[in-house]
Amino acid sequence: MSTRPCRIAQIEPMTTARALRGPFDYRLPEELSSQVDVGSMLVVPFGRREVLGVVTGLCERSEVSEERLLAPLRALDGDSSAPPTLPLELVELAQWLAREYCSTLARALSLVLPPAATRRLGGRKRAVPRRAEHVSVGASTPVAQLTNEQAEVVASLCAALAGGEAQTRLLAGITGSGKTEVYLRVAAEALSGERGVIVLVPEIGLTPQTVARFAERFGDTVAVLHSRLTVAQRREEWRRLRSGEARVCVGPRSAVFAPVQRLGLIVIDEEHDPSYKHEGDPRYDARTVAARRAQDSSALLLLGSATPRPESAHAAASGGALRLTQRPDGGPLPAVQVLDMREQTHGLHTLTVQALAELRSQSGKAIVLLNRRGWSNFLTCRSCGAVWNCPQCDVALVLHRAQDALACHHCGHREAAPRRCACGSTSVARHGAGTERVQHELASMLQDADFPVFRLDADTAGENVAANGGVGALLRRFERASAGVLIGTQMVAKGHDFPNVSLGVVLDADATLRFPDFRSEERTFALVTQLAGRVGRGESSPPARVLVQTMAPQARSIAHAAHHDSDGFLSGELQRRASLLYPPFSSLTRIVCSATDGGRAAAAAGALVADLRRQLPTGTRLLGPAGLFRLRGRERQAIVLKAAPARRTVVVEEVGQAVQRLADTRGYGDLALSVDVDPQQ
Repeated sequence: MSTRPCRIAQIEPMTTARALRGPFDYRLPEELSSQVDVGSMLVVPFGRREVLGVVTGLCERSEVSEERLLAPLRALDGDSSAPPTLPLELVELAQWLAREYCSTLARALSLVLPPAATRRLGGRKRAVPRRAEHVSVGASTPVAQLTNEQAEVVASLCAALAGGEAQTRLLAGITGSGKTEVYLRVAAEALSGERGVIVLVPEIGLTPQTVARFAERFGDTVAVLHSRLTVAQRREEWRRLRSGEARVCVGPRSAVFAPVQRLGLIVIDEEHDPSYKHEGDPRYDARTVAARRAQDSSALLLLGSATPRPESAHAAASGGALRLTQRPDGGPLPAVQVLDMREQTHGLHTLTVQALAELRSQSGKAIVLLNRRGWSNFLTCRSCGAVWNCPQCDVALVLHRAQDALACHHCGHREAAPRRCACGSTSVARHGAGTERVQHELASMLQDADFPVFRLDADTAGENVAANGGVGALLRRFERASAGVLIGTQMVAKGHDFPNVSLGVVLDADATLRFPDFRSEERTFALVTQLAGRVGRGESSPPARVLVQTMAPQARSIAHAAHHDSDGFLSGELQRRASLLYPPFSSLTRIVCSATDGGRAAAAAGALVADLRRQLPTGTRLLGPAGLFRLRGRERQAIVLKAAPARRTVVVEEVGQAVQRLADTRGYGDLALSVDVDPQQ
């Protein structure tokens, strides 16, 4: 019998139950003990199942007697000689993530695991393609000459990188000012110092140019991680990063968890974009996670945007943001004209129709933004006034004429478009317009085979992924066309670099101002400014211009966007938020209780409020509970907590404990609880 000390592994089973409290102690058999470390992934017995477990700690003794402890069955993939492991820093990041966002450790660990790890219980590794197709390189292009502004910014960032301490820098550069070239130069500096790089982009399918430029500059050392790759491709890219074969990772928000070795630089492009917030549990913000990783790795965090968030601008105020105020080609920003739609009876202003007609005669290009997809917003019966609503959500169904169907944009419910109402009337009215309808109207109005109308929204994105090579292929078709119009939702305003687009049009620009959200002004300003930034690049002729159609021409966000005045908008927005104690001058946490029965949801929310009132620090405001619209067949009650930024950590901790106590309580049936720290909606 061996006299070696018994080694105990503290293992977190990868289960989703909130009421489960791990990690659990397992006895390590001798054949595994020398191979297992924190971060090892093992197959363990758990109840009547075999599940994947992650080792989060090692110790010599357990509070449970050794005879009662179970042993892991095997290492993941059945290879005990070299069991796969997570880097220690990612295990620690997951532990922080679970605390920071009031989630479970298992759910947090699921974000940092290798792709599809839980599917591989007992499986063997397969040969996979070495690279994802869309990051393959063409011929190299000459490195761009830096402007004086760019050179100064690069020098400042490289000095910060060389300092070897965790730092955050905001790069506020007008659209088209060459921020990507700055990212490339600083990334090259990090690589020369044997440090790794993570580059986050809002949506990988919408920013193929960023991926291509990094792959072109750094070749096979670039890996790409995103959900549109196959599982095998994602697994191979993860392996290359984990082994150090790849040292640069480019991807959307989930790439913030990439196992990059010796991390030295994290770049967040278009840092204002709301897609960096994850809406599943844990509801993390990739920008906050990136800041934590930079802190833990003594790395430089670089935030870039033409329309920085007020939170980022406020945080950078003490050190001052780095600025790029000119485009490398010396071209001016496009002129912006605000069109008052209050007296208009048609969806397109007279000047918009004229501008598009002139553009067609000149064989030019235009981008039209309407942040609403579908054909019509909702349908009503002219006889009885009935509205076609989603049976699972308290919202109206949207007409999609191409599919002859009504769809819910919240839960995905679809049904055939009605021919008559339940009252027997055939008088069905359509209200409002979406991108599908505007595409049809533009094609009918322009009537020119040499002037195509492209459409990009969530509907066409799905169709193009399946049939036509993805969103990138659609964008390349527009880029290569000699003339035409690209119409779409906010997708068309994200990070694209199209030359020779001389006209931009924003339809219903004040739509986002109607949302009951304190960030509505910020989002309206960003949307108009970002769309304007897609216009006037390259040698566009005639002179570039942007038309902004709105029912609120005097709105502060629209007026500042029309003058490309980011500083003026941010100054006013921060003053407004300070007076109302909104972020960054407060910290918000939202809790949602949902159940199929409204009474259970309300009772749970009431119990949670009562518990929180006893625990929260003085000065914390508790709002609610208040009913939300029914979603996916579930009634919902919301609670919002507003606290001083200095009390954020304490409030989050108290919320997490209160939610856990409620989750442990019986009698609430199918109650589901979700916590959103720093909610963005």
